[in-house]
Amino acid sequence: MTKLNPELEGTLRKAFKRFNHLMILMWRLGLGRWINMWPDKGGRIMVIAHKGRKTGLRRLTPVNYAVVDGELYCTAGFGRVSDWYRNITADPHVEVWLPQGRWAGVAEDVTEDPRALELMREVLIGSGFAAELFGLHPRSMSDEELREVTENYRLIRIHRTEAITGPGGPGDLAWVWPVGAVLLAGFIGLRMVRARWKRQNTP
Repeated sequence: MTKLNPELEGTLRKAFKRFNHLMILMWRLGLGRWINMWPDKGGRIMVIAHKGRKTGLRRLTPVNYAVVDGELYCTAGFGRVSDWYRNITADPHVEVWLPQGRWAGVAEDVTEDPRALELMREVLIGSGFAAELFGLHPRSMSDEELREVTENYRLIRIHRTEAITGPGGPGDLAWVWPVGAVLLAGFIGLRMVRARWKRQNTP
């Protein structure tokens, strides 16, 4: 098992950025539960809302996660250079979107925790196909192999403090579905009326 070379790592970072935009859109459309219906293949995916360290703007980042002893764990697979990791290091107060609800929480880097390797394995198992893209097989790798290939990873624990509601959360674009259904029904109805009119007025 070898580490990713810089060129491949750069390619994967770009691919995941595009994929992340799709994941965020699906969560905002209210499909968060559907995304997490097949965790063995698609992985367990939550969204972290955090504040940009330079702009102060709200940012959304989907990540794979595991729940161990009631705490949330995720990993910054690209290490300290990950923008979202640098943001939560600057301000650890975050919001998380889970299939079961929306929570405020506090993020902490626990990479040096004595159980870090065990917890890292749980997160990677929870990442489904994403781990395989990085050449990782967390269910079968030895501790030594896993420690080597995740040397630059950062392990994050998020302690949930309170459930929250209100605007700006998952499903904030769910209104698109009924509006889209009405527009589609109107379009189909118009087509049917036009087709009937043509039949009636064709010599």
